[in-house]
Amino acid sequence: MSKKVIEMFESRFHHAPAVVAAAPGRLEILGNHTDYNEGFVLSMAVGQTTDVAMSPVEGTECIIYENGKDYSLSLNEIDIKIPGDWRNYLKGLLVELRKRGFTVKAFHAALTSTVPLSAGMSSSAALEMAFAYALKEINGIDLSLPDWARVGQGVENNFMGLKSGLLDQFSSLYGQANALIHCDFRTVEVLQTVSMPAGWKLVVANTLVKHNLVESDYNLRRQSCEKACAAIQKTNPEVKALRDVSPALLEACRNAMDPVDYSRALHVVGEDDRVMRGVDLLKAGDVESFGKLLFESHESSRFNFENSCPELDALVELAHTIPGCAGARLSGGGFGGISIHLVKEDMAEQYCERLKTAYESMTGKTIDTIICSIGDGARIITG
Repeated sequence: MSKKVIEMFESRFHHAPAVVAAAPGRLEILGNHTDYNEGFVLSMAVGQTTDVAMSPVEGTECIIYENGKDYSLSLNEIDIKIPGDWRNYLKGLLVELRKRGFTVKAFHAALTSTVPLSAGMSSSAALEMAFAYALKEINGIDLSLPDWARVGQGVENNFMGLKSGLLDQFSSLYGQANALIHCDFRTVEVLQTVSMPAGWKLVVANTLVKHNLVESDYNLRRQSCEKACAAIQKTNPEVKALRDVSPALLEACRNAMDPVDYSRALHVVGEDDRVMRGVDLLKAGDVESFGKLLFESHESSRFNFENSCPELDALVELAHTIPGCAGARLSGGGFGGISIHLVKEDMAEQYCERLKTAYESMTGKTIDTIICSIGDGARIITG
C-alpha cells in the first residue's frame, strides 16, 4: 500500500512526499461498548490500513488527492462542518490539535485505504490516526500515544457528535502483529498482549449494511449505561462506572433502575467479565471455550443491548452450523457492519465460501468476507 500512495502522490504533485504514514483499522474481539464505561477490551489491529503521503506547503489551502480526485481543505474554514463530507474527520483533527496549542501547516497529501468503510472495522480511526501521524512529522508535534488517541476521540465526540470511547484509536495506535491487545480504559493503557493460538484465523463477514453510528442509537446506549450507573451510585457511592459493578451488585440494584437501562448495563457488565475470562482461556490455549464466549457475547448484544440486526444474527446463527468455527459475534458498534468468526486456519477459505452460500440461501443477500491478519499499529513508513 505504501508504494501505491507514494506513486499517487508523485503523479499528482510531481515530487516525493516528505512523509508517509499508515494506520490500521481494528477488530473488537471482546468488550462491546465497554470502553466508555471505563472497562476492558480485547482487540486487534488488522492488516488493512489507511495510508497517507504528505508534504507541507505555503499558505492555508490543503489538497488531498484520493481516487483520482482532488479534495480541498482550507485551514481558515476548519470549524465549518459539511454534513456527509468525509473531510469533517480531518477538520475535527485540526480543531483538536488547535485546542492543544499546535499550529498546523498547510499540506498536499495523497490518500488510499483498504479498510472497509462503515463496516465496523473503524475506517474513521484509521483515517484520523494516519493523518495524525503524518501531521505529527511535518509539524513536529509531540504527544504521547494516549493523548493521540484522545485527539481522535475528540474528533468523534466534539466534531462528529458520536459519544464514543477510546477503543478505535487505541487499537489503531497500539496494535501488534500476531497479538491481541488487552486494554484498560480507566487507566488508558495496554495491560498485556495475548498471542492468537496457532492454527486459527479470524474471518470477517461484512453484512454490507452500512451503519452510521452518529445517526444510530449509539448515543442512546451510552446514556442508558450512564443512567444505570447513576442508579447504582445512590446506594454504592464507590462505583464510578459500570466497570466497578459486579453481576451480583447489578442484580441487587435492578429494581432501582429502568428495565431498559438494566438490560444495557447487563450487557456491559457481562462483557467486562467475558474479556477477563477470554484472556485466561487464550493463555491456556483453550480456543473452543474462548469461541463460546464469542457466541455468548453476541446473544447479549442481541437481547440485552439490542445493537444487532437481522443480517448479523443470521451470520452468527450459521456459524453454529458450519464446520471449523469455534465462535462468532458482531464486532464494533453494531446496528449493521460486521461479524467476526473464529475459524480453523486450514478451513478458513472453505468456511468463507460455505458462509456466503448459506447466507444467500437464507436471506437472498450477499456478503463480503475477509480472512484477517493481525497487523501492527500506526507507523511512519518514511520521512
